[in-house]
Amino acid sequence: LPDADIGMAADAAVSAAYGSAGERCMSISVVVAVGSSADPFIEAVKERLPKIKVGPGSDPQNEMGPLITLEHRNKVASYLEGAAAEGASVLVDGRDAQFEGNGFFLGVSLIDNVKPGMKVYDDEIFGPVLCVTRVSSYAEALELVNSNQYGNGTAIFTRDGGAARQYQFD
Repeated sequence: LPDADIGMAADAAVSAAYGSAGERCMSISVVVAVGSSADPFIEAVKERLPKIKVGPGSDPQNEMGPLITLEHRNKVASYLEGAAAEGASVLVDGRDAQFEGNGFFLGVSLIDNVKPGMKVYDDEIFGPVLCVTRVSSYAEALELVNSNQYGNGTAIFTRDGGAARQYQFD
């Protein structure tokens, strides 16, 4: 929500989206940004992305390793191409990153202006891709969350205890 601690929300989103290269069941792939929160949130995420060290898991300095297979890496990369073709904005493209070592590497990616009906919104990607969907109100955000077929888990970032409590019930 617009009153959220943007830095805290960005830290949580980066960790949840890119940890384990996005290949875990509770990885997030979409953030719903309400109202004026979208631009500062995106900027905060973009500031954090270059700090994620990607490389072989054998190096303890690396925070994100390769994807599980070449086929999966190529499938995840295809979502980036498809997102732009469907009208989303690929702000950070992991296909452009260069890596040392062997493995099916793909850098972190960030996509803005994602909408329901786009493949990156509708599919579970299971890769290092974070999408941002912009909505104007809490009610619109709630409708998106509750109508999503996956809905494994959600979180709200707000400083308003009443909004947080209402979200729990909604």
